[in-house]
Amino acid sequence: MSDTTVRTVAPADGKLGVLVVGLGAVASTFIAGVELSRRGLAKPTGSLTQLATIRLGKRTEGRAPLIKDFVPITPLEDIVFGAWDPVPDNAYQSCLHCGVLDKHEHVYPIKDFLEGITPMPAVFDQAYVKRLEGKNVKTGKTKRELAEALRQDIRDFKAKQGVARCVMVWCASTEIFIVAGPTHQTLEAFEAAMDANDPSIAPSMLYAYAALMEGVPFANGAPNLSCDIPALEKLALDKGVPIGGKDFKTGQTMLKTVLAPMFKARMLGVAGWYSTNILGNRDGEVLDDPESFKTKEESKLGVLEYILQPQLYPELYGEMYHKVRINYYPPRGDNKEGWDNIDIFGWCGYPMQIKVDFLCRDSILAAPLVLDLALFFDLAQRSGMSGVQEWLSFYFKSPQVAPGLYPEHDLFIQQTKLKNTLRWMMGEDMITHLGQEYYEDR
Repeated sequence: MSDTTVRTVAPADGKLGVLVVGLGAVASTFIAGVELSRRGLAKPTGSLTQLATIRLGKRTEGRAPLIKDFVPITPLEDIVFGAWDPVPDNAYQSCLHCGVLDKHEHVYPIKDFLEGITPMPAVFDQAYVKRLEGKNVKTGKTKRELAEALRQDIRDFKAKQGVARCVMVWCASTEIFIVAGPTHQTLEAFEAAMDANDPSIAPSMLYAYAALMEGVPFANGAPNLSCDIPALEKLALDKGVPIGGKDFKTGQTMLKTVLAPMFKARMLGVAGWYSTNILGNRDGEVLDDPESFKTKEESKLGVLEYILQPQLYPELYGEMYHKVRINYYPPRGDNKEGWDNIDIFGWCGYPMQIKVDFLCRDSILAAPLVLDLALFFDLAQRSGMSGVQEWLSFYFKSPQVAPGLYPEHDLFIQQTKLKNTLRWMMGEDMITHLGQEYYEDR
């Protein structure tokens, strides 16, 4: 029996503060794009919350409203921006420096707006992001003191901007690889580790902690451990705050989550998958450090394992060789190139190849994800949904899930999960695509 109970969703009244950690290429492109859309100077292409429809009921009913008309999404006009960054450049300077958007068409026309967004001093430690230096940085005797400073920033931002609600989205760099340990298991251990300046507590965890303590949803757009630890998962539930991540799914990995399900659906074998990337933005420079690359590599490598399930199909995928490389190449800037060579085999074991060369724009793909995550995390909180938001796996390379679950990586299963969650939220029937009702009683 279908559940058509309408959940209680608080209205999107008042202003929504979107606090971005990092004001580099992704965040400045996101902020500029929203303002351009508000002024009618550009379209929010790539954003489900702004452009996608959702089918309701049977195909014969013809009901397919825009998502933003179906659920109470915060309008773009009600978004207010804040940011932290170890570089003191305001959003206008960042847009010019990053060079993602055409300065004549899309930066100069909104200069007045962008110059008004100046980053707050960041919690930054070069030990965790070795290729960057910070000048606009908070100081404190302990990591707990730094986390409390972030909490004060949130309170001050809300008071100054007059916002009703906030969300926080990590748009900053990839930190060094950290494995969850004893300091991450309970809130007591975590807070004691902050007091002791334990190196297992990375800056991203301080932002997540500060957000949760202030009742602010936290979305992690990098592969950092951040809120993907038991202590902060429990804190999110106790505080009634949504969390999720990790790592925006934009270029090469997005293609993998489309192609790999095709191979498994048709029972085609995969002998090897070699992926390489070249990019020249701040992200590329950070990932040129082996310890930061290790964090990104873990995020990118797990996709095929979970989709292809070699333990279930050892003859097709049990000996697959999977290699990922990222190369820093300054002339390319934000225009990343992702190149894949895929060796597959079919009937009677005959080999075939697929080669993909994706000439993408990293921040152009990521910016609409930041918008959707901010709006959907706000919606989740107004719907009383707390803790890990697996229904938003669609946006992440390495989706955070409940303990004991494996993450679902197939892009189309993720899309179905997202839209069915919205239907469930509003008391509409789930869409199963069974379709037998169209052929019964004929």
